[in-house]
Amino acid sequence: MAEAADIQGTGPSPARRWLRRTITVAFGAPLLAGLLQAPAVASPAIAAEEGTGSRTVDVSLDTLTPNTPVEGDTVTVTGTVTNRGKKTVTDATVDLRVGPRMTSRSEIEQVTGRTGYRYDSDPAVLEDGPTVRIPRLGAGLSADFSLSVPVSDLGLDDAGVYQLGVSLTGDTSDQGSDRVLGIERTFLPYQPEATRKKTQLTYLWPLISSSHVSAETATDDQQTPVFEDDALAAELRPGGRLDQLVALGKDLPVTWVLDPDLLATVDAMANGYRVKDGTLHVPGKNKDVAEQWLNALEKAVQGREVVALPFADPDLASLAHHGKDVPGSLGHLQSATDLAGTTVETVLHLRPSTDFAWPVEGAVDPSIVAVATSAGADKVIARSDSVRDDLSYTPTAARPLGNGSTTAVVSDAVLSTTFDGDMVRAEGSTLAVQEFLAQSLAITLEQPEDQRSVVVAPQRTPTVAQAQSMATALQGLSAKRWSQPLGLVAAAAAKPDPDASTAVPSTSRYPKKLRARELPVQAFRDMKTTRDELDDFKIVLEQPERVVAPFGNAINREMSVSWRGQVRAALVYRSNVLEYLQGLTKSVQLVDKSDLTLSGRSATIPVTVQNKLLQGVDHLVLRLTSGNKNRLEVNGEGFAELPVKINGGHSQSVKFTASANVNGQVPMTAQLYTEDGTPYGQPMTFNVKVSEMTPTVMLVIAGGVLLLVLAGVRMYTQRKRIAARNAEAEAAEAKAEEPAEGEAAGDGADGDGPSGDEPEQPSDPTPDTGSESGGPSGPGEKVDR
Repeated sequence: MAEAADIQGTGPSPARRWLRRTITVAFGAPLLAGLLQAPAVASPAIAAEEGTGSRTVDVSLDTLTPNTPVEGDTVTVTGTVTNRGKKTVTDATVDLRVGPRMTSRSEIEQVTGRTGYRYDSDPAVLEDGPTVRIPRLGAGLSADFSLSVPVSDLGLDDAGVYQLGVSLTGDTSDQGSDRVLGIERTFLPYQPEATRKKTQLTYLWPLISSSHVSAETATDDQQTPVFEDDALAAELRPGGRLDQLVALGKDLPVTWVLDPDLLATVDAMANGYRVKDGTLHVPGKNKDVAEQWLNALEKAVQGREVVALPFADPDLASLAHHGKDVPGSLGHLQSATDLAGTTVETVLHLRPSTDFAWPVEGAVDPSIVAVATSAGADKVIARSDSVRDDLSYTPTAARPLGNGSTTAVVSDAVLSTTFDGDMVRAEGSTLAVQEFLAQSLAITLEQPEDQRSVVVAPQRTPTVAQAQSMATALQGLSAKRWSQPLGLVAAAAAKPDPDASTAVPSTSRYPKKLRARELPVQAFRDMKTTRDELDDFKIVLEQPERVVAPFGNAINREMSVSWRGQVRAALVYRSNVLEYLQGLTKSVQLVDKSDLTLSGRSATIPVTVQNKLLQGVDHLVLRLTSGNKNRLEVNGEGFAELPVKINGGHSQSVKFTASANVNGQVPMTAQLYTEDGTPYGQPMTFNVKVSEMTPTVMLVIAGGVLLLVLAGVRMYTQRKRIAARNAEAEAAEAKAEEPAEGEAAGDGADGDGPSGDEPEQPSDPTPDTGSESGGPSGPGEKVDR
């Protein structure tokens, strides 16, 4: 940011005159040395910093209360001094130093970057100020201190930002006495009365996490989601990162910026979920943790402004630089945007704003802006180190960008990055909070007669310590003496500063360190492969929604900003999604056939299709193709097609009529197709051996059959003749025995001749026909009935 002008509204105070004199000395001394052609030496500033040994002792400022004092307050600074040198420090004192009022934001940044003591710019010890004496401090040892002083004794002559320093002055055996051996600086924002025009401050409060849900679901009706891991629970538990963001944010004047995927993920946990454990899926154990977090979040955001990013927070820069030329990639962004609003409404029961795009770190170029707005967002959250203003003051955040159809909300780079560092140590947090408050007051005092709107877009996933420091800084503004909160929607609608930059930065200005962490082109090709296979798969399903939703969400997650810097993890996730989809598509397949032999001119060839899915498939066509239609035709052609419809967990045998023309082996190919002609799955091949019945063969076979028939007739005739002879022989024997029996009978009747009645005649002989024979048939004999 360009050097800002002096803070207006006050006359030159004695402190300011002192500052001007010291600046003159600082710049005049090296110039005079050059004119006198002195030997080349380090500049006075560096010499002053290095020569005094002012880094011998580390001074840590752990607390400063109150952080925005007013008249009547007592300022207390506590901390620790640590001897980093090899010599013992003796006769040391810890003192407070208060500098003159600072005149610009850039001066605050310069002071922030200093380390050692600078005699030409660091103020003197506060006269009659508090002092802590440390008679002896051995090498590597530490000592605590606490300094308190009434505001009235600080010598603050007017409202503004003051440098506040704590130094240790002492002696070592290798240094002279009464040297500044260590110093730490911070800032004291002093605004006892409310300004007439307050800066409207918009602070974004992001709830974003990495992707945890896989594309897999359980086989139940609810399609219970399967998580890659259960790591999200640690962020949701009391004291976890996401828990702290909700607990802190509920009492702060912020605009909530949510990733709908996080809400969907936690909602899935609250309704029951499963987690991958090797090849198994085990029940998730953090259902209650998810429920508690969702309940707390819903209470925290009621009546508050909520902005929903596209589902899974897609990486707009990666999409613009590597993905937009891969067909279908922009469609992912559109689906992610469409899903955002409905997800937030379903889970939190409120309607969010969905027309904001937030590129990583607010860095934009023409392609990023084009991609960001392609899915319907007409507002882009940029940052002032990307969209730069060549002004002596901080302009209002909102302004038309490029051709004017897009609104850029340019967040302040300094305020947005103040809490990026390690805030775990108390000193880091204290210094960051005081810098943030100082910069915010300096913005207001740049042009006290003009009200401006400033936006702060911090890091996407702040740690617990960073979130706590951010909350402390916002609480320091709660008195609203120089700023007042404003929602992001209102900030985007604010009247633009006519002098603010509206040019889109060129592609060459995009930061190399950000470009190096983007998703590669191959990532978007992998997504296209998955999308294409999903499109082919869903059209054959009777319940496509059971597949489209989980895989569509998984593809959106593959585009997430959270994969930046995690190349291998991102590749593994994409591979798992694709492999699982391919496993499902292979559940509908052709069953392998062994080779067949076709004896005759025509036959039926069955091909079996198996469906291992839990739902039915339809809109499939099975095509059987002959490798030589002159030798073997299918349904009278070189190929034939029949529709396929199979219930879940079943198989279907599809039968084709084949006609042979010439003997020989014919390769056959079976392939499933969707109704639009797209091949589905892998083809299946087998061979058919044609063995055709020629006229000669048929004549030989007919002759053989005739011989068999004649032989049968002859055998039948012979058997009948034998049976007739046997019957005649039996009849003859019976007749030979009849006179004796008749004679005896006659004698007994009347003694001398025949009786008056006619004698009884013998029975008729057995007829010569087998069909009437009452005896059993011979072995193997066929009896016609």
